[in-house]
Amino acid sequence: MPLKITRASDPIPVERLNVVIYAPPGIGKTSLAFTADAPLLLDFDNGAHRAANRKDTVRVNAWSEVTSLTEDDLAPYKTVVVDTAGRALDALTADIIRTDPKGHKNGALTLPGYGVLKNRFGQFLKLLNSFGKDVVLIAHMDEQRNGDEIIERLDIQGGSKGEIYKAADAMGRIAMENGQRWLKFSPSDASFGKNPGQLEPLKIPHHTAPEFDGYLGRVIQQIKDRLNEMTEVQREAAAEQQWFRDALPKVNDAEGINALLDRARAAGTASKALLNARATDLGLAFDKTAGQYGTTQKEAA
Repeated sequence: MPLKITRASDPIPVERLNVVIYAPPGIGKTSLAFTADAPLLLDFDNGAHRAANRKDTVRVNAWSEVTSLTEDDLAPYKTVVVDTAGRALDALTADIIRTDPKGHKNGALTLPGYGVLKNRFGQFLKLLNSFGKDVVLIAHMDEQRNGDEIIERLDIQGGSKGEIYKAADAMGRIAMENGQRWLKFSPSDASFGKNPGQLEPLKIPHHTAPEFDGYLGRVIQQIKDRLNEMTEVQREAAAEQQWFRDALPKVNDAEGINALLDRARAAGTASKALLNARATDLGLAFDKTAGQYGTTQKEAA
């Protein structure tokens, strides 16, 4: 089977995301998750009743209860919320210990057991994504001290934590500053994050405000829109670069080079470099006073 290559000029549409939201206890993680687009919450933490705006919920006591989820079960929903990811991994760990004799020793996962954990959790997320669902993974935050500095980490035991990091397309934390909650996706020296949409810190409305309804759904859509916009810009830039690669060998004088100057400037740095390289091959140099290429060696562009 030939290697399937996605060219730089080919768009990669982003239709589904796995988003991690983490924060200290009591700051409203579950309430925020319920503002995702048409959410169904898988309540491994048995805390959905504390949310200010509870939506449809499945109280999960064992991993086996979620392995039989079907596309029909999730048809009314657009987002599946796993609350919390740490408790879900604990439930999966207990299931591996119960069903896989080689996966544990003295009640703890062995190295092969962690491999099973990684594969089964990844397969579960892929299953949800295959149904066309966004997935929101809620996690508690653990504070660790490094001298006077507080380091924020996900409160998930052992090697399971790494699976959450790898599964996340975007990762944000809820921070409280002067009584205002903020959703921050960018990483910092003291906290983790993934910000593929390059979002600035976002104010979270109070749970009684009208704009709180659907808030996380709009944030997730904004990330998708940014990623798809970036993909389209990249596609257009790559297409322009290819146009210059094809056209420039046919240009043989300063008049032809100068006729392409405005298009090269609009296309960006890579296309301008291609134009400049062709001009150099033709013995031309850029004259800043005239604003174009000439046949005499002047100041390089």
